[in-house]
Formats: sequence, C-alpha cells, structure tokens
Amino acid sequence: MKKEMTSADVAALVLELSSGENSIIDAKIGKIYQPAAEELRISIFVFNKGRDNFIIEAGKRAHLSEHIRPSPKLPQSFPMLLRKHIMAGRITYIKQYDFDRIIEIGLVRGGINTILIAELFSPGNIVLLDAERKIILPMKPVTFRGRRIRSGEVYQYPEAQISPVDAGVDDLREEFASSDSDVVRTIAKGFNLGGILAEEVCLRSGVGKNIAAKELGDDEISALAGSFKGLFTPLLEGELSPCVVKKDVKGEIQPIDVVPFELSVYSDLEKDSFPSFNKALDEFFGKKAAEEVRGVVESVKKEKTDVFERRLKKQQEAIENFGKDAEKQVQIAEKIYAHYVDIEEVLAVLDKARQKGYTWDEIRKILKEAKGTLPAAKNIVSIDSASGKVVLDLDGTNATIDMRLTIPQNAQFHYDKAKKLNRKKEGALKAIEDTKLAMQKREKKPSNKQKARLKKHWYDRFRWFFSSEGFLVVGGRDAETNEEIVKKYMDKNDIVFHTQAPGAPMTVIKVQGGEVSEQTLQEAAEFVVSYSSIWKSGQFSGDCYWVRPEQVSKTPESGEYLKKGSFAIRGERNYYRDVQVGAAVALELGAETRVIGGPLSAVSEHGRHVVELVPGKFNQNDIAKKIYKIYVDKLKEVNFVKQIASPDKIAMMIPPGESDIKI
Repeated sequence: MKKEMTSADVAALVLELSSGENSIIDAKIGKIYQPAAEELRISIFVFNKGRDNFIIEAGKRAHLSEHIRPSPKLPQSFPMLLRKHIMAGRITYIKQYDFDRIIEIGLVRGGINTILIAELFSPGNIVLLDAERKIILPMKPVTFRGRRIRSGEVYQYPEAQISPVDAGVDDLREEFASSDSDVVRTIAKGFNLGGILAEEVCLRSGVGKNIAAKELGDDEISALAGSFKGLFTPLLEGELSPCVVKKDVKGEIQPIDVVPFELSVYSDLEKDSFPSFNKALDEFFGKKAAEEVRGVVESVKKEKTDVFERRLKKQQEAIENFGKDAEKQVQIAEKIYAHYVDIEEVLAVLDKARQKGYTWDEIRKILKEAKGTLPAAKNIVSIDSASGKVVLDLDGTNATIDMRLTIPQNAQFHYDKAKKLNRKKEGALKAIEDTKLAMQKREKKPSNKQKARLKKHWYDRFRWFFSSEGFLVVGGRDAETNEEIVKKYMDKNDIVFHTQAPGAPMTVIKVQGGEVSEQTLQEAAEFVVSYSSIWKSGQFSGDCYWVRPEQVSKTPESGEYLKKGSFAIRGERNYYRDVQVGAAVALELGAETRVIGGPLSAVSEHGRHVVELVPGKFNQNDIAKKIYKIYVDKLKEVNFVKQIASPDKIAMMIPPGESDIKI
C-alpha cells in the first residue's frame, strides 16, 4: 500500500492548486493547527468557494481535505508561531521545485512576503522562509551533510536529480552507464520516480525491468526515453484522470494506490475515478488518517465491545460488498452484449488503423481529433497499448475490453468475476452462521474468568507499598526519582526514612492527617533497608533512621557538595538498629487487581498468593519469571496474570540485586 506521494503526484497536485477551478491562489489563510507530530492543518478561505483545509504531513502528503483530525486542546508552539507570521495573509503562488517532492507556497501579509516549504520526502519537514529565503522557523530543526534547517540559516534545497520530464536519450545513457543496478531500480532512484512509475516506464517501452542498466543498447534507451515522454504527457497537457486503485486483499477489496493518470501496471485492477486529484488524494490519504484516529478512540473502548458482535458486523459488511461488486460485474457483462455492434465497430477501427501502420500514439491523436465526427471515437475513454486493452464508455458504465479476445469472451470474463464474488459471499454467509453459533454457546456458558481492573496512580513510577494500617509509603528508584519525591511529593507532616549507608531510596510515609503507629514505622524501616544497597551486598540486616521533612535540605555544608539524589539531614535522627531485610510479593485481587510488593506483614495484609523473598543468587528478571510461573500455575488464567503481574511488573516490586524464594 502506498505510504507517501511521488514526485508525479506532487506535480499533479500543484497543477490543480495553481490554476483552474481547484486553484487556491489568493486564498486567505485562517488558523493553523498541528493535530499530529508531523501534520499541519491550514484553514483557508477560497474566494467564491468558502472554507477548506489544506493538510501537509511532512514526508508523506499534501492536499485539501474534508477528513479532519481533532485539534489538540493545547496548541503547540510551531502552529502558534506560524499564525503570528502568516495568519490573515494570502497565497500568491504554489509551485513544485524541480520535479521533486517539494512544494513551495508564496504568501503575503501586510506587504510582507514569506514562503512556506513542504518537504514530502523522508524524513520530511515544513519550513517558513522570509523574502530573502532565510529560515524563520522550521517544524524540525535538523542538520544534514551540506544542509542546515535551522532558524536564521539560508534555506538550501537538497541536491537536484535529473528531472524525468526533461530527460532525453543522452541523460538516460549517462545514468545507465554509471549504474551498478538493474533498469527499474536505476530509473526509480536516478530519476526520483519510485518503484511503480519506474515499472510503468519499463512496461510501456517493452524493455525488461531486470536487465542490467549497463547492458542497454541505443534502441532500448530510445524506447525508454519515449516512455518517459508518454508517461508525463497528461501532466504537461493538463489532462488528468485521477483514480484510486483497489485490490483484493484476503477477500476484501482495499485501496492500494492513488494516481493522477491511469497506469498500465494497474490495468487489471479495479479503480474508482474522481473529478480531481485532490479528491482522490483525500479519499486515499485523508480518509485513512481520520479512520486511524477513530480506531484509536474505539480501541480505548474495546473492552466494552463484544468480540463476536464486531466479527459479525465485519462479516455482514463483507457480504454487502461482495454483493455490490458481483452486481457491478454482471452489469458490465450485460452492457457489453447490449453494445455488441458498437464494440465491434470500435475494434474494427483500431484494427484497421494498426494494419495501416499507425502507432498507438498516432491512433490516440487521430481519435481525439475525430471525437466529434467519428461515432466509434465517442465511446473510447482510454487505450492501454501495453496490455492491449481499451476502456469504453457504454452508457455511463466503463468497460475494459481486451482487444485480443472476442466480445463474448470479454463478457464472460466479467461473468466469471461475478461468480467468484458470489462464492465468496456464500463463504461469508457460512462464517456468519458459525459466529452466531459461537455466540449462542457463550451465552450458555458464562465466563467465570477474573477481569483485570487496572488503574493508574502517581506513585506507580516509584517504589511503594501500603502499610498494614493503610498508609502509603513511597521511595525513589534512583537519584532522579529521589529528588522528585522530596521536591514534589513530600509534605510537611510526612515522615522521611533513609539508611545510614548510601545507596538507599529516599522513603516517605504519606501521613495525610493520620496517626502513624509503631507498626507502620517498623514496616517503613524494613522497606528502606531491604530496597537499598544492603540487600544488593547480600547482608541480612542494616541500620536506618527517620526525620521530619524540615530536616531534609538540598543545601550542603560550607565547602561540601551534594550530588543528584543526595540530601543534607540536619538535627536529631530517630534510629532503627539491626533491621532485618525481608520482602514479599503478592496479588491484590479486590477493588484493584495488581501485583504488590514490600515488607511481608504489609503485603500479607493487602494481598493473596504471597511469595516471600530473601537475598540469594537469582537476578531480578529471573526471579520475576519464577514468581510469574507460580501465579500462572495457581490461578490457571494466563491472560489475567499477564495483564496484572507480568514478569516485568513483578520485577518492579523486587529489591535490587539477587534474590531467592524463601521456602
């Protein structure tokens, strides 16, 4: 599936936006939003048309869009600064740079000219320039070899490549002679075309795409040069036929590409035509982007949506699509028989012209000039000489006729496609019955499985436990979180614990107006000792103390220095001597379902399936996997345990260093 626009797509887009009925020249700039990291939405007012939205997604796409992603509640700095410079201004021009994936938009506001650059090649960028082409503001300040995209720098385009529109025989010969790759890769890379258009050039020329580029002869290079010219004729003459290309992917028709003119490589695939390339781009890229946002919103609610109901809905939609597509194929087949004589006349005219030695380009030109006088020419929509197929307009229905087949064979081809779609429809109907049967079985056997009730808390990123009396005790995991606990979460009535030796978490008992008893103080002491370097060193006891918050300071004594995560403790300390290390892990299965850890007495009070730990020989990850296996064996519900007590969540509750399970 196509991920970003090609240089030909950019050329077609700029062609539409710079002239004709889809032009946005002189449009007034409204508010600017940044709904996603790489995406910019510019509200514009087009004279005699009304409001519209111009979307630029750096490195991917640009087009007018009806499919709008929601704007963030708090606007980012980049769109706000753009508003300062260009809001209420007008668009003076829009152009493509050197057939590259770069769009340049001229703007004027209050007599001051600026330029907005949209880079649609990877990694992409959006840059605002002043009249001297100095960068006012980039979306992403970056530095490449030879290019600096930063405020104050003069904007420089990337190194130019050979334009395929202007490429002649000599240009191709030089590029092929210096290539170590095959023809299709050389064209794709050397002429900035991408894989599909490179294959199209090879197909139209009759030159094998896998031939080594260096081995091409003059005749083959001339044929390729002619294909280049023919490929881009619709762009040069302004005669686009935009469409979205669709393909059957695992029984579902899905869009895979959007193109400004028909390609021979897609001659056998289904296509949806659009009145403008902008509309086609919005259907392909814009609709998908909006659906992705809706998908994210729906995924938040997926626990509330029944899995069988979702499956049933998709199967019903598939049946409806199979039915519509089958009817369309039958309609085309019937139209072919209804216009039997007209089709015979068209094929005869084409065959006669070929027998006289006319080339396909000459035939196309003659038919174009004769549309008002030659009845057969009126029905011809397009001719694909590479595949030998002609598209005819049969009373408003486009039918692809293979000139190598008889008219009944062409009709039968569409009847056969309808039969295949009907068989798929029958398979989908059977699948619906299976789904309904599964729903009935589930209703008869209600699930007794436990459901995970997961909540987020501010203390989850730290070490924590609830004491036997229900007080929250929270400690740092490293120097940074030690600092954060003291500066952000320590209140004046709290109690602060630390060990005599360095390498311990700054631990705070959140008092919150309660009366802390000796039981909670003892548990906090055991916690701060056990989750310190004392456990890591393999010792089985250590000393610690507690103080009041006002005794904790970041100001060192004169001539001393406090590193990050360290604090000066002043005044009297309340010591706990020879505190035994000990820790436990358990499952809380009440109002919340989660893994908990801490002192044995506290964990036993709030949790079930308690596993007691002592200093040992297994690292955190290995011991966490052992505990996880114990819980899976006990609860017999792998998915539930994985949700609330996966090995990585258990490891967060285990003291640093090596441990063993106490038997």
